[in-house]
Order: sequence, then C-alpha cells, then structure tokens
Amino acid sequence: MPILTANPLVQVRDLHLTVPSAAGPVNILRGIDLAVDAGEAVGIVGPSGSGKTSLLMVLAGLESASSGSVCLGGQELVGLDEDALARLRRDQVGIVFQAFYLIPTMTALENVAIPLELAGDPRASAKAEASLRAVGLGHRLTHLPGQLSGGEQQRVALARAFAPAPRLLLADEPTGNLDGATGAAVMDLLFDLRARFGTTLLLITHDPDLAARCGRIVHIADGRVAA
Repeated sequence: MPILTANPLVQVRDLHLTVPSAAGPVNILRGIDLAVDAGEAVGIVGPSGSGKTSLLMVLAGLESASSGSVCLGGQELVGLDEDALARLRRDQVGIVFQAFYLIPTMTALENVAIPLELAGDPRASAKAEASLRAVGLGHRLTHLPGQLSGGEQQRVALARAFAPAPRLLLADEPTGNLDGATGAAVMDLLFDLRARFGTTLLLITHDPDLAARCGRIVHIADGRVAA
C-alpha cells in the first residue's frame, strides 16, 4: 500500500515501467508506491539494476511510465507532453547526476545561468553568481569546466541545480566520480544547501552512511519498494 501523508509533494501510486528488448519486454518498475512530504530527505538504496535510477528518471519526467500515477505538487505527470514536462522540470525540479553534464565551452557562471535564462529570469546572471558563491566558487566564475577539478565541477552542478530554487532535488550517486574526501565535502555542501533552502531531497546512494543522513530510507529491490 502507498505511504499516504496529508499533503505530499511527491505521490507515486502503482508505478510500472516496462521497456522493450530483443528478448522481450523488461519490467523495470513493478508497482512502486511512495509518498514524500515537502522538505523531507529520503535516501533510496538497493542493488544495481533494482530500478532506483529509473524511478528518478520517471519523477523527473525524463522517462515515461507505462502505467500508474506520478504527482508532483498535485500535478499528474503521466500523460503530459514533452513541453509540459520540460516546464515542470524547469520550474520545480533540480537534478544532480554522477556525471557533471556541464557544457564544456561555457564558463561556470554561464552553466549555472542556463536554467534561469530558459525560465526568462531577468536576474539570471546575478542569481547564478550568488549560487556559485554559495558553493564556494566565487573565484571560479569565468573558468571553463576543463579548468576545474572534479569536485569543483560537481559543485558547479550543485549550484546549477539549486539556483532556480527547486521544490524537489533528485540526486543520483552524486559523488560516484569523486574520491572519498572530495565526495564527502560535496555531500556536506548538498545537505547544507538542502537545509538552508528547505528543498525536498531524493538521494540515490550505495553508501549506507550517506543514506543515514536522510530522514528516511527507502529500499528498492526488483522494481518494488522492499522496505
């Protein structure tokens, strides 16, 4: 049964995702039920191939569910066209992946300003600069990604995700490409920013210590919520 709350920001009911393959249909998500309150931090854990990343992709509107219901802030995602999903991501969702996905020919400032500019924010550059300063990169505004360390690139990605003040932050193994010390510093920063802005967080991680920093842990196994 779904975990029901009074006013969840995220409400997933009986979510299924089936994709075709040469060997026949593959059932990746098999009836996920999940509710997440505004401001909550939820760690999502489980073995490789269990469906964790696919769940986040559906929540971000980057993958279409086969059936079920996915509501974000009361808005149903299933059935929305690509333009509507893009607007929803722009207005409500920040995403941080293991890969940094920075545009190599743009400076740190330009990379962070992109989502703000797409939203038509007249203060895009100023907000991008403030976001970079918040992650300790005020001295790196004009540097290209290739001139930054891995930890600095992920901090730029964090600044980009937080700059539009999203209601929901989806983070998929955000320290996977970083060494231990750098990854720990990035996660300290992520949790600090989340607390500062009251952002709802869904964090995929294989690290039990990171998952334990969240208020709740959800175990995914074989495309289902196991615990």
